[in-house]
Amino acid sequence: MHRRKGALLAAVVLIPLATATQAGAATPAQPTAACAYTPAVPADNYKGIPEFDPVKAARPFNATLRTSQGSITFKALTDKAPCTTNSFRFLAEKRYFDGTHCHRLTTARLYVLQCGDPTGTGSGGPGYSFPDENLTGATYPAGTVAMANAGPNTNGSQFFFVWKDTKLSPAYTPFGRVTSGLDTLQKIAAGGEDDQNGPGDGYPTLPVNIKHVQIRRT
Repeated sequence: MHRRKGALLAAVVLIPLATATQAGAATPAQPTAACAYTPAVPADNYKGIPEFDPVKAARPFNATLRTSQGSITFKALTDKAPCTTNSFRFLAEKRYFDGTHCHRLTTARLYVLQCGDPTGTGSGGPGYSFPDENLTGATYPAGTVAMANAGPNTNGSQFFFVWKDTKLSPAYTPFGRVTSGLDTLQKIAAGGEDDQNGPGDGYPTLPVNIKHVQIRRT
């Protein structure tokens, strides 16, 4: 939630940062019909650019993040966000997230844990971007897994877990639903953050190191 200097998400709303003006978050992103992965910077821990096969992308799967604070499992919404879930699966299978940590926790008005940046700064990305999906009527109740971004159609590797019902504009692609581990997220949230981005917004006090992301077909 800093712009590539922090942010995929904070560019968002509610908790403005100095870089938020770059994101143009005032206008909700609009969904794009085609799935295309476009080369983009930065390219941290570059693993290549995924291919989109509609048949393969439609296959359902669960993802389990094994972290230093416990495991979190979510069901991927492959039917509603195939481009996004295909990208997440690609990166997970390339072990892109292994050894990274969740770099942002918010506990005031916005209730999310943000992860997916190999640099751990909020400014990293996989070397490509792709369109928004599943935004019509999007809401963000506890257990939602959604893409962080820096404006319309700028999705990369950063994503966030909603640990408590949160009101956001429908501008962040929901692509998963936590099926187990919400208690882990709430434990992390209860530990607080260092307020480096302002009250209730910063690095989680309980370090959330991602050891491995396991993909299981369902």
